[in-house]
Amino acid sequence: MTDRTLSPTAQAVYDAFNRIGLYNEPSFETDRKALAAALRAVVQELKYFGITEKNILAIVAELEGA
Repeated sequence: MTDRTLSPTAQAVYDAFNRIGLYNEPSFETDRKALAAALRAVVQELKYFGITEKNILAIVAELEGA
């Protein structure tokens, strides 16, 4: 990641992914769990903020561009 500031929603997804991945050896199992955590964060953000598919794609674009 760069020093660019992420939106709170994108940061929540990024943080969920990193909580699993940063403290474990890279492996398929770790990657799978980290991805699952990130997807769970997306669902939580959907419920909390009522975001739509368009918002999810904006989060994706933000994370890809960061």
